[in-house]
Amino acid sequence: MHSSPIAVFQTDNAPALVARLQAAIGTSNVLTEDSDLAPYLTEGRNLFKGSAVAAVRPGNTGEVAAIITIAREFGVPVVAQGGNTGLVGGGVPFGGIVLSLNRMNRILDIDAVNLTMTVEAGCVLQTIQEAAEAQDLLFPLSLGSEGSCTAGGNLATNAGGTAVLRYGNTRELALGLEVVMADGRTWNGLNRLRKDNTGYDLRNLFIGAEGTLGIITAAVLKLFPKPKSTATAWVGCRSAQDALVLFNRFRRGAGDTLTAFEFMPHLVLEFVLKHAADAVMPLGEAHARYALIELSSPDGTLDLGASMETLLGEAYEADLIQDATIAANESQAKALWYLRERMSDTQSKEGGSIKHDVSVPVSKVADFLDQASAACEAEMPGIRVVAFGHFGDGNIHFNLSQPIGMDKAAYLKKWEHFNRIVHDIVAGMGGSISAEHGIGLIKRDELALYKDPVALDIMRSIKQALDPDGLLNPGKVLPDKT
Repeated sequence: MHSSPIAVFQTDNAPALVARLQAAIGTSNVLTEDSDLAPYLTEGRNLFKGSAVAAVRPGNTGEVAAIITIAREFGVPVVAQGGNTGLVGGGVPFGGIVLSLNRMNRILDIDAVNLTMTVEAGCVLQTIQEAAEAQDLLFPLSLGSEGSCTAGGNLATNAGGTAVLRYGNTRELALGLEVVMADGRTWNGLNRLRKDNTGYDLRNLFIGAEGTLGIITAAVLKLFPKPKSTATAWVGCRSAQDALVLFNRFRRGAGDTLTAFEFMPHLVLEFVLKHAADAVMPLGEAHARYALIELSSPDGTLDLGASMETLLGEAYEADLIQDATIAANESQAKALWYLRERMSDTQSKEGGSIKHDVSVPVSKVADFLDQASAACEAEMPGIRVVAFGHFGDGNIHFNLSQPIGMDKAAYLKKWEHFNRIVHDIVAGMGGSISAEHGIGLIKRDELALYKDPVALDIMRSIKQALDPDGLLNPGKVLPDKT
């Protein structure tokens, strides 16, 4: 576990603060006992252990505004949480108040003609997906944590997922927001318009800001026609370079029907087959690299299976792939996706893992994989490169599992050292050190090394303008100015 990189906020007036909060939203919705607070003080990766005076659970936007107003009066920081499924420490409090939005979980409106859904911030992603499906529509954001992550958290971190290639990340899936500001006012920006050219795009200030500029309380989300035709294939190939050429062939040959192109090495498949129940080897033989490809369309008359077969056949003739299997039905497709979905959690069973969520231009993905893998393996013999992810949008989860038999704690002390190796290569290719997980705490100081200094100054100016007292998720995202 990392030590706290920010000072813990202390208050000598906690009883009065708690009393005011209880009066505003009800005693049962203000949690102060250690056992009740514990789930709010750390994230799933257990990188940081936080503290809080109270966790508060508002039931509506008015109560959120009341909490922020009280916090400002007492000079107490507020950290917003949704499903608390973050990976970078962005939702961990260090004193002050945790504001949980889980009670604000209603679907407010579905407009099947406008293709929009308006939801409260605490609405769970899977609930949103199911509500869209009930209208024969699709909300395409799909994450491993979709059974517990929430709309507000997805927006605050600009979450990505497996369908970004076709539909874009969360920023592209939102039309409007409702946000409680640091001064307690509420901005009603629940705009359902595709075109609104009336000044600054305030929505994009809050998406990806990790709760440092305002508290997202509701959102208007885009919906899409539900796919009626799909085809899913698992492909074995020799190298990342061949996989890149294969991706480009699919992008040109399949067009907008190309929904996903996921990449992984054999090592990560080995982990899944070893640790995940019901995981089955998808091909007859092992291959160095794999791609999971999905085509989809709302046109039920399209034979996407035939398209997949044709494109894979051409790739085989060109010696780009060594073997492939196309799912014959939905059950087989789910079995292939199951392998991809279990990659993150099965890696944790192989000891310490140094994780990097990075992106480079798609044209550089294969070069990055080759160069970063070689550099890390040369630096530490026996290190196991577990690099997988959303190949088609340039986002790779470049994780490094410890050498077999090495002490876990000793290995994890090398985290910053390997950050430098990996992130320097990413920066040299014009990439980003955070593709979809956010900055939070764990990458905050890294940002100072790789972000344009003018951009950082602009970000600090925005923070100062919207949260002059620095009470919204303090110490996160923005590095200290040196």
